[in-house]
Amino acid sequence: MKKILTYFKPYKRQAFLGPLFKLLEATFELLVPFVVAAIVDKGFGELADGRYPNADKSYVVWMCLLLAGFGVVGLAFSVTAQYFSARAATGVSARVRSDLFKKLQSFSYKDVDQMGQATMLTRMTSDVDKMQMGINLFLRLLLRSPFIVFGALVCACIIDPNSFGIFGGAILVLAIVVYAVMFICMPLYKKAQAKLDKVLLSTRENLTGARVLRAFCREEDERNLFATRNEDLTKEKKFVGGIAAITNPLTYVLVNIATMILLWTGAIRVESGALTQGKVIALYNLMGQILIELIKLANLIVTVTKAAASAERIEAVLKMQPSLQIVADERVENAGAFIRFDNVCARYTEGGEDALSEINFTVNRGETVGVIGGTGSGKTTLVNLIPHFYDVRSGQVTIDGKDVRSQSLQTFLRERIGVIPQKAKLFKGTVRDNLLWGRADASDEELMAALRIAQAEDFILEKGGLDAPVEQGGKNFSGGQKQRLTVARALVRNPDILILDDSSSALDYATDAALRKEIRGLQTTVFVVSQRASSVRDADKIIVLDDGKAVGIGTHAQLMENCEVYREIYFSQYEADTEVSA
Repeated sequence: MKKILTYFKPYKRQAFLGPLFKLLEATFELLVPFVVAAIVDKGFGELADGRYPNADKSYVVWMCLLLAGFGVVGLAFSVTAQYFSARAATGVSARVRSDLFKKLQSFSYKDVDQMGQATMLTRMTSDVDKMQMGINLFLRLLLRSPFIVFGALVCACIIDPNSFGIFGGAILVLAIVVYAVMFICMPLYKKAQAKLDKVLLSTRENLTGARVLRAFCREEDERNLFATRNEDLTKEKKFVGGIAAITNPLTYVLVNIATMILLWTGAIRVESGALTQGKVIALYNLMGQILIELIKLANLIVTVTKAAASAERIEAVLKMQPSLQIVADERVENAGAFIRFDNVCARYTEGGEDALSEINFTVNRGETVGVIGGTGSGKTTLVNLIPHFYDVRSGQVTIDGKDVRSQSLQTFLRERIGVIPQKAKLFKGTVRDNLLWGRADASDEELMAALRIAQAEDFILEKGGLDAPVEQGGKNFSGGQKQRLTVARALVRNPDILILDDSSSALDYATDAALRKEIRGLQTTVFVVSQRASSVRDADKIIVLDDGKAVGIGTHAQLMENCEVYREIYFSQYEADTEVSA
């Protein structure tokens, strides 16, 4: 929790004034029983023949006005305390949410894969909301409730020292109950939040994969899986909620027992003349205040316990360090090569098998490199090492003689490499908004030029040009149109290195050929990942991968002569094309 507490620094004044005004309100509340006792004992006097012959009406009126004044001042203090507490809670939560978002953005692909998107969404939303609610109640009630409880105990001792045992015993037993509930509930709330992650995972997968689910008639299976996860979450919340719910009834029972004992002993002492009626009423009023505040405190403990569990989950993310390695800038002898893979091995998880092993090749500036292989052969892993999306397990990837992990290359890698991922991703807004992700200061002419190269100009003009709307995820575009827009977005930045990761899978052969022809005319180093031999056959160098190993490197003609895997891929597609054309 130490890291979360640092977020209170800009809100120290609000965090101090909120509880302060609550204590001031509580002080006026503790004075009320004394005024009530004075009204009964002094204002009305002794009861005789069913009347109060010595009643002082003006005194009663003034005391009632004093009570009203206490109420108005207390209300003003309460509203002020709420204002400062809310400002502190919302401010801290906003800063935590902002830093949490920055931290998530700094994670490598490996970190995101390991944590899971559903878990990250839960931390950003549900956990932060619970923490904000807990901070708000904490600042308003954590000092106020104990202050009134122990203040009422002191006031009771002032009014009647003999009542200390009743008040002290009730407070001690209730403190034990509240602490026990908090001790039991905190780990259970953590488990409930973890199960909420799974529910959100099912929800997200069903929303994003709705078409696939229906195509394979898996709706019933997914409903059953969701029902199971939802039932687990419900049972966990019912269990912890049941334990937490015990707090209020126990508080009522214990305080009411103490109240009955107080009234019983008070009646005996009033009859003996050792205690006045006004003092008994004041003691009863104080016991009522204790009851109310302990109920508030019990609810506060439940809320703060949830908030603490959520805050620990958030803090765990904030303490995480991105797994990507950053090394010192050291020049490596590259023998004139622009990009070099030197005995590179890579894996996704610790203890797992290598996704790539012993990869060695060089690329000169301006060359086009094709990467081909079967599904799961490591094509995407290979190109993801160039922009340092993943770390190598051993070996080295260098650009211009510098390790891609070196500090000075980090800006270059993000600014001068254009990546078109396997799955086209567009964002809600306009076509212009999406293209400007490539380079924020690009002119409309540059945007249209990128669209032209990406073979996207025609359909964009039909949809309204650069101001054409883009729905969330690009749902108003076909798969091929989205791919061409992502290509245009990468081209806008005029990258030194362009990576096309199977980015033409949804394009017809004619459009794919036209796109490749335009890209060959660019003065840039291009990596083309594809399962189509036709997409890579004109490349200056083709890397053939099989089970994470480079089984062939060379031109199309060279590989046709000496690489069996490449020949199998090529002839299987060539024969298929021949049959189709026949």
